[in-house]
Amino acid sequence: QVQLVESGGGLVQTGGSLRLSCELSGRTFGDYPMGWFRQAPGKEREFVAAISWSAGSTYYADVVKGRFTISRDNAQNTVYLQMNSLTPDDTAVYYCAARLARLPIGTVADQYRYWGQGTQVAVSS
Repeated sequence: QVQLVESGGGLVQTGGSLRLSCELSGRTFGDYPMGWFRQAPGKEREFVAAISWSAGSTYYADVVKGRFTISRDNAQNTVYLQMNSLTPDDTAVYYCAARLARLPIGTVADQYRYWGQGTQVAVSS
């Protein structure tokens, strides 16, 4: 059974930075393409970033490109989302997700099988 646990959320001022972490347990982490999604109040869950299982490829939503960086440490079973230059529009619950083993990067929530419980990010103006 795959389990994902996010951490690192919090309250930050506009222009600030946060780093989210997501640890996978229960399977061989290195086999799983990973993604980050977010959901703001009253809005649908949206794609943020994804990284291939080999870490050879990354993909970002246009709204975060150049500000957010996704990375993974397979030795630590952890995927990270470094978020810089945050704005109030980035306020949301952030979720990490895992696709099935060794599939390509996905940018749609339905493509992901396993989800964490979410971590709140709030950016004040």
